[in-house]
Amino acid sequence: MAEAERIIGTPDTPDDGGERTATPDAAGADQQPAAAGRRPGRGRRIAVLFAVAAFAYALDLVSKMIVVAKLEHHAPIEVIGDWLEFHAIRNPGAAFGFGGAFTIIFTLIAAAVIVVIFRLARKLYSFPWAIALGLLLGGALGNLTDRVFRSPGVFEGQVVDFIAPKGFAVFNLADSAIVCGGVLIVLLSFRGLDPDGTVHKD
Repeated sequence: MAEAERIIGTPDTPDDGGERTATPDAAGADQQPAAAGRRPGRGRRIAVLFAVAAFAYALDLVSKMIVVAKLEHHAPIEVIGDWLEFHAIRNPGAAFGFGGAFTIIFTLIAAAVIVVIFRLARKLYSFPWAIALGLLLGGALGNLTDRVFRSPGVFEGQVVDFIAPKGFAVFNLADSAIVCGGVLIVLLSFRGLDPDGTVHKD
């Protein structure tokens, strides 16, 4: 958590409607506007974060409810021949079925990820980062809901997976949101864009 907050721990500065490029001169110039007041615009980014998270979470929750009601204990449904099927399983492990013996650990990790995202949101000024963190938050909440409320018990619940590509692990929409959010974060990092909107150019 400390490392994540270090990345975004830059002074608040006025929002100019876009990303800010970090330069030696800009660092000194930022101090005077920062003292004048809070940097506006953060609320819009936070709204995007939670809107994306709510959409991803709702989509995952509804899909799992349908799968449990209509597909569980039934034969797989072919979507694209045998290349893609809907096949309901219960997964005690992490995303894509890995680590089935560490259900409680993965539950704690998901909870920690959610806490870190909420803390990062305090100084979030980048729309792309808001989308990425929203995907991570929605996916983590989706699988954490299964861990808490599904059998065999609280914090040991098994996640409902149903998307089964040929020759690949079975997963769900929460896993997809987490992966998409993670890939977007990697791309933003390569581009040099920080969550506070600063662009670092080499």
